Amino acid sequence: MIDKCFETERLILRPWNVDDDEALYKYASSPMVGPIAGWPPHTSVENSCDIIRNVLSAPETYAVVLKATAEPVGSVGIMFGNGVHSVDMNEDDAEIGYWIGVPYWGQGLIPEAVKRLLCHSFDDLGVKRVWCGYYDGNVKSRRVMEKCGFTFHHTECGKISPLGDIRTEHFMLMTLSEWKNTSNKENVAGF
Repeated sequence: MIDKCFETERLILRPWNVDDDEALYKYASSPMVGPIAGWPPHTSVENSCDIIRNVLSAPETYAVVLKATAEPVGSVGIMFGNGVHSVDMNEDDAEIGYWIGVPYWGQGLIPEAVKRLLCHSFDDLGVKRVWCGYYDGNVKSRRVMEKCGFTFHHTECGKISPLGDIRTEHFMLMTLSEWKNTSNKENVAGF
């Protein structure tokens, strides 16, 4: 199987490889990145390498690489399945997850990456609905979803995060028909 890569105006989205371990650790070790999304900061380059092998090697999971520097600075991915994170998800739904290193917050890079994966989800993979979720307090993540055209769907209370704490998670949704009727398609740069 040939690994897929996608381009946008400023980014290359490509599969992670173990040589990315130092760059991953550089950004994923920040206590400002993982915990707000429900995962612990990376503890070492070796920990990041293990995460590349065991988590970020999943299908449809991509390093967010700056074209200007060729450095991975975040991650974006599509997950599939019935109730992956929300009880309202159907078997043929997808969920997009993402994060980016602190120095790149507020530059519009993650909305650029998410819009490209929305296009891939709807146009290439035949998905009918794409979800995104964020925990209470993660305003930056919610803002990404709003910029990409997602609309609020529901809230689930009492969810146990990967960190083992109990949180409230809000879910936003975009349907295929909404995607077709939005200007997001035209705003996806690079193709």
